[in-house]
This record gives sequence, C-alpha cells and structure tokens, in this order.
Amino acid sequence: MDFLTIGLGVLIILLFVFLGRRATKWAKKMPKGAYLFMALMPLISLFPIPPPAFKNVAKAKQEQPKRREDNGDDK
Repeated sequence: MDFLTIGLGVLIILLFVFLGRRATKWAKKMPKGAYLFMALMPLISLFPIPPPAFKNVAKAKQEQPKRREDNGDDK
C-alpha cells in the first residue's frame, strides 16, 4: 500500500468521525422521541423483508400475463 491510499483511508475515517459527532450534537438538541428514533433507525434497517413478500410479488407477476390472455387484451 502506498502513502496515498493510507492517507485517503485515514481521511475518510476522520470524516466519518467528524460527521458522526456533528449529527449526534444536532440530534441531542431535538426532543427525546426524535433522538430515540434516530438511534433506533439503523437497527430497523437491519431486519430483512420477510420472504413471503417476495413470493407474493413473483406470484402476482406470473398471474398478470395469464389474466391478460384470459381477457383477450393484446397489451
């Protein structure tokens, strides 16, 4: 690894730390409910969408052309 790569990596890490501290200071000025929501939002995004939702979408896509054929639509 050369100096430029290491320097860029350190710069990015410092930027994230700086932005994180500013966001925390900004959030602490908000009402407690909003601060709690901001703290829990990343945890909510970790949960995956349940697989049945994907199955329902795939099933609907398969049924759509069948319905068009039954109705006689050419679209």
